[in-house]
Amino acid sequence: MIRTATPDDIPVIHAMVRELAEYEKAPDEAKASRQQLHEALFGERPAAFAHLAEEAGEPVGFALWFLNFSTWRGVHGIYLEDLYVRPGARGGGHGKALLTELARICVERGYERLEWSVLNWNRPSIEFYEALGARPQDEWTAYRLTDGALRELGSGD
Repeated sequence: MIRTATPDDIPVIHAMVRELAEYEKAPDEAKASRQQLHEALFGERPAAFAHLAEEAGEPVGFALWFLNFSTWRGVHGIYLEDLYVRPGARGGGHGKALLTELARICVERGYERLEWSVLNWNRPSIEFYEALGARPQDEWTAYRLTDGALRELGSGD
């Protein structure tokens, strides 16, 4: 079963974000607090959205996403920030069900893209995504500013 997250789900979403960071070999990079997640998902002006996959009433996975915008297509799309299914529930269709729900939202709202990133070494996920019809965008390279470089550029110095 897939459902929209509620404020009561923040502890389990936070725990799964930490589990995902462990899986991606970057546990020290997952610094978001429960309060930050609550504000992003349920604050005065929510900037992100989440869905949970449940099995026998227990959360086993989540998708956290936000809207992006294509100037070329002139419409919004969904950027999937995180998709995670707990190891014991993998292979049960939960990941596909979460992606299906996001695709349904795209179609329903007239969004023309559902995008995400995957680590190059994560072959199981790459194979899963490609089996669904997703294709890598090999002609693009992702860039990111964080920490000191972001502060330096943002300070105008």
